Amino acid sequence: MTKFNYTAKDFKSAAEVRWCPGCGDYAIMNAVQKTMADMDIAHKDFAVISGIGCSSRFPYYMSTYGFHTIHGRAAAIASGVKSANPDLTVWVITGDGDSLAIGGNHFIHLVRRNINLNLVLFNNKIYGLTKGQYSPTSDRGKITKTSPFGTIEDSFIPGQLVLGSRGTFFARAIDSNVKHTQEVLAESAKHEGTSVVEVLQNCVIFNDGIHDYVADPKFRAERQLFLMKGEPMIFGEQEDKGLILENGHLKVVKIGENGITREDILVHHPEEDNLGLQVALINMALPEFPVAMGVIRSVKAPIYDQEMKKQIETVQAKRRVTCMDELLQSGNTWTVDGENCSEPVKFFDNKCFV
Repeated sequence: MTKFNYTAKDFKSAAEVRWCPGCGDYAIMNAVQKTMADMDIAHKDFAVISGIGCSSRFPYYMSTYGFHTIHGRAAAIASGVKSANPDLTVWVITGDGDSLAIGGNHFIHLVRRNINLNLVLFNNKIYGLTKGQYSPTSDRGKITKTSPFGTIEDSFIPGQLVLGSRGTFFARAIDSNVKHTQEVLAESAKHEGTSVVEVLQNCVIFNDGIHDYVADPKFRAERQLFLMKGEPMIFGEQEDKGLILENGHLKVVKIGENGITREDILVHHPEEDNLGLQVALINMALPEFPVAMGVIRSVKAPIYDQEMKKQIETVQAKRRVTCMDELLQSGNTWTVDGENCSEPVKFFDNKCFV
């Protein structure tokens, strides 16, 4: 039985949404608002923190507490918010440039610490707000305003970065599938620790169609693998394709060919600490493999803010000094007395220390 009967509308602010028509951010925002409405958490206990970028306008459009911070620092400030008030449900909204370039150091340490908050990373593989420069997730060879002859860098794969930072939760969704995105966000909200959800998002102005190879509804069944806990990794229009391990590597097979049955297909267990398989799922790419969608990793580990609270309580229980007055009066102290000095030490106005 729910205590609150919220709808997505309860989390929409009165501010005019100022994203470009057709921007994928609208769909992601709708999914987040629907997720929050279903969480059965008091409205006053939500906080949305963002950095700088198109996605980072998010707090203005949410009827929650929020903080539009500075470029790349959303993760750091959100860490402080959650640590200072562990009862808040904190959501970080960031982009591939904001979190993986100037904010890269804050991002990896947030993940490493495993602070109990939710980070949604909008990945459109471009800088949108600053008008089309290449970002840390832009593909090698991408021609942009800052790489007119094509980038000569390999891009970050966000999931690799999360797992390399000892992340406990990573999932992937796409803006064009709001229902699935909401399901993934709901799972991330349940996770105890830092959850990172990469949402493949379309920038209609500076990188339009960058995810069409995955997003096109005509090819969705063939090009996306929707991972479900405890279910075989099967995909395809006829649900006749799946993944197996062969010589330590993932391989796509067709059920019914070469003696392959559904029982041969790998079963997804995101709760298992299986970095090798999870990295392989993150790295899957067309045309050889479908793109993995859903919760790829969700494991348990100590949670920073909870560990910090326990540590403070332990120290408080054992401490000898309990207030500021006791601290100031502990150790070597002196009393200033200008009237009764046996051997006065003159100090400015003829007062002395004894």
